[in-house]
Amino acid sequence: MPTVLHQRKHTRFAEFYPAYLSEHSHRKSRQLHFLGSTLALLCLIMLMLTHSLWWLLAALICGYGLAWSGHYVYEKNRPTSLRHPVYSFIGDWVMYWQMLTGQISF
Repeated sequence: MPTVLHQRKHTRFAEFYPAYLSEHSHRKSRQLHFLGSTLALLCLIMLMLTHSLWWLLAALICGYGLAWSGHYVYEKNRPTSLRHPVYSFIGDWVMYWQMLTGQISF
């Protein structure tokens, strides 16, 4: 059965985000997203310090690799970034901030 994100075209992020959160309901999946985003940020810092493009590749692998594994292993759904890449990228960082500030549980 298609999820809410599959069923309609979202024209605004405010419409998209509640559906995005519903596809990240498993705690372990959110933890993997948070870890992947944190490691991606550290890789981007290393990119700025070293100017080595390998850190950009590492950031992508850390960020998407850990997040996608959470979807396949725990959520049992397809990553939203495959269907809504821009809104999903924004959603990742909004969710990251909300987890960091305690608005969403780990």
